[in-house]
Amino acid sequence: MPGPDRENPERIRENRTGAAADVSKLLRSASRLGVPLGQIVATPNALSQIPSEEVLHGLQRHRTQDWGIVDPSDRAANDQALQEGTRILSAYRASNGITFWIITEADRSVTTILLPEDY
Repeated sequence: MPGPDRENPERIRENRTGAAADVSKLLRSASRLGVPLGQIVATPNALSQIPSEEVLHGLQRHRTQDWGIVDPSDRAANDQALQEGTRILSAYRASNGITFWIITEADRSVTTILLPEDY
């Protein structure tokens, strides 16, 4: 997806404390279940505004097909995307009130964490 600069989520570990130390453990366990995530990237804006533990929880929910706060048509499109191999979009609201998206590309090579204004 063309657009904003992205950072490797391993950078979360450099930028945050606490739950971010469990990034690789969570991603390893998530990789065994559900939606293939491919390479996980995030915009700097998302990393700076969403608590790392909530990013990780969002990834876990996305991976297990909990699409968050998307509308019914996006929910149905995601369910269809699992069968047809098209893009998947999840949306979540962090405890600080900021909405963030998680998008997995159609070929499942990349999953991006971003804020709606980063799109």
